[in-house]
Amino acid sequence: MDQTEERHAEIYSPNNRSQTEDIDLKCTSYKYFVCSKPFSSKSDLSRQLPVLSNKTFFKCSVCNKSFSQKSTLNTHLLVHSNEKHFKCSVCNKSLSTKSNLNKHLLVHDNEKHFKCTVCNKSFSWKSTLNAHLLVHTNEKPFKCSICNKSFTWKSTLNTHLLVHSNEKHFKCSVCNKSFSRKSSLNTHLVVHIVHSNEKHFKCLVCNKSFSWKSNLNTHLLVHSNEKHFKCSVCNKSFSRKTNLNTHLLVHSNEKHFKCSVCNKSFSRKSNLNTHLVVHSNEKPFKCLVCNKSFSWKTNLNKHLLVHSNEKHFKCSVCNKSFSWKSNLNAHLLLHSNEKHFKC
Repeated sequence: MDQTEERHAEIYSPNNRSQTEDIDLKCTSYKYFVCSKPFSSKSDLSRQLPVLSNKTFFKCSVCNKSFSQKSTLNTHLLVHSNEKHFKCSVCNKSLSTKSNLNKHLLVHDNEKHFKCTVCNKSFSWKSTLNAHLLVHTNEKPFKCSICNKSFTWKSTLNTHLLVHSNEKHFKCSVCNKSFSRKSSLNTHLVVHIVHSNEKHFKCLVCNKSFSWKSNLNTHLLVHSNEKHFKCSVCNKSFSRKTNLNTHLLVHSNEKHFKCSVCNKSFSRKSNLNTHLVVHSNEKPFKCLVCNKSFSWKTNLNKHLLVHSNEKHFKCSVCNKSFSWKSNLNAHLLLHSNEKHFKC
């Protein structure tokens, strides 16, 4: 308790009630009760103010967080415990508090009452909506006290703080490697899954399977027409913010990725990596049918159509179909009077 609080408590304690004659009629100094509410008399103000000297606070013995009620402290202590007495009747998941159970139950409910006024996306919880709204702003109110890096969400800050710590509480049950974050452990576990060829996350639309749930979620956007991220320059829309950020480089002259062989620069690292194959004889993508190898996966995919009867590109004039769009474009010249190639 600082000096201001001590003085405030002393003035408004029952033993010093007479000293209120020299006090303003508005409470502004006591940080637990700053309401600036005016009173008609100093006696009313004295009765209204809580007596800090008689106030009891309940402190957590684990993290030193304080609470005004013992019941709140008891609820908080469950955070530091593995006890989870509240079980979901739908999926049997256990939660440490009843309020968390009530929040969880909304997962099994299709009702999403909280809608974003910017992109119309709906959420089950108001807190999730509030967190989402920060996506549409540049606000990053949570700053790291060590490196001053700012974050949109407190949870992201808490995760970041582990970077400055050597604590690694999450251990892999397969190889005993430890991690500071549970998400990092989950990502690592896929290493053991990939080697076993297990892909537990299946797309319900096309049955394609993925090792990571995040990859499945990204893939699902392929089957959706939702594109919430719009380019402010050309109004082109994208389903993912990362795709928008990549696209924005098209409108910029910044090319930070330079080829060490020929000094050609690129706006994206992926483009540089693709280009580097030009300077090598590597052809890592092999056709399983005829064993022909290719430098790029896109070329392999095009080649595979040779072994297939699929012809997705149809001429709108004569209905002839082609395996490749480039062949269709070349064919369309037959139906026009355009002659681009001069002898």
